[in-house]
Amino acid sequence: MFGQPRFADINSRINDAFAQAGTLIVAHRGTGHGSIADNTALAVKAALLSGADMVEIDVAASRDGEFFCFHDGYEPEVLGIDTNLQTLTAAEIDRVSHIWVDRPGRRAQVERLLPLLESFRGRTLFNIDRSWWRWPQLLRALRALGMTDQLILKCPAWEEAALSRLREFSVKFPFIPICASPDDVYRTVGDPELNTVGVELITTTSHHPWFSPEVIEEFHGLGVFCFINTETLTTGVPLFGGYDDELAIVEGPAAAFGPLFDLGVDAIQTDWPWLVRDYRATRRRQDGPEAATDIAAALSPAS
Repeated sequence: MFGQPRFADINSRINDAFAQAGTLIVAHRGTGHGSIADNTALAVKAALLSGADMVEIDVAASRDGEFFCFHDGYEPEVLGIDTNLQTLTAAEIDRVSHIWVDRPGRRAQVERLLPLLESFRGRTLFNIDRSWWRWPQLLRALRALGMTDQLILKCPAWEEAALSRLREFSVKFPFIPICASPDDVYRTVGDPELNTVGVELITTTSHHPWFSPEVIEEFHGLGVFCFINTETLTTGVPLFGGYDDELAIVEGPAAAFGPLFDLGVDAIQTDWPWLVRDYRATRRRQDGPEAATDIAAALSPAS
């Protein structure tokens, strides 16, 4: 099972998801396509309908301390304003909309974080991103939801102040450190005060230890799953050695996702969950029953 035995109850929903799905599909900001905006309740629903097993949500905070679902920095193109969302009050944020999907009779507001999460109580796993510098207030707000087993927090492994806050907090939310090197993994995995269930592996090049199946297997042996990103950033910076969603579209899903499945990664975050879902199904058919993964064995501490 992923995570330390002492946190088995908290992590049971996560481990059940792996037992059912094998490789988890994580929808980046939900699935915001067509008339649906990213980081909204409809985007979460669309992601689940598109094959996602987990949904990533970005966190922003108003000037007066209310939490919203938004990736700041995209205000001009998404909201039509030149002001960083986090300089506005909650009341001011309530008045802005996702301009490209707003229409008469249906506003597409920037949604508040806590009501969105609560509306999916018991229904899905969330990967909470861009929140660690807000943990002094946010951790208490998330604790009040009573959804600890659904909320996976993350921060860079080198953010010591954030790690200290997480260690000291009474509720042990499932945690994924963002890791650029093996040392980042070793720094956090096994820490008795952190409920580390997985590691997010990032690299701009394929010439990296992450591309060794032996390294991935070593991390499994440490009791954590390996989480990677295939979403294609508008900056063009690769998050996992150039294996990304755009490659999946240009050359086909096998070109982008095949090497990741071969490598043995456990969770893939994508903007196109149905592409990964269909490729995952293809892999299962190709493998056949004799080659099917024994999920229980794969999740055991000895794996």
